[in-house]
Amino acid sequence: MDDYRESMRFALKAMVDITGTILVPAFVAAIVGKFLDARYGTGRVLFVVLLTATFLGTAFILVKKVRQYAKEYQKLIAP
Repeated sequence: MDDYRESMRFALKAMVDITGTILVPAFVAAIVGKFLDARYGTGRVLFVVLLTATFLGTAFILVKKVRQYAKEYQKLIAP
């Protein structure tokens, strides 16, 4: 039963961390990009640029986090 709880805690932690890593920067970039486009009258240029840069940065961060969680998971399941 303790292994089950530990596994579930690990899964929840990983899910929340990875979801937050994707959503928070994208949400902030979208809001800031929309604000800057409205302020400077650039159409949707800054919105797209910021969102693209955010997605590229997030991709690199996600690779690091997934590798870290894979190592933690291996420690968790090792006898």
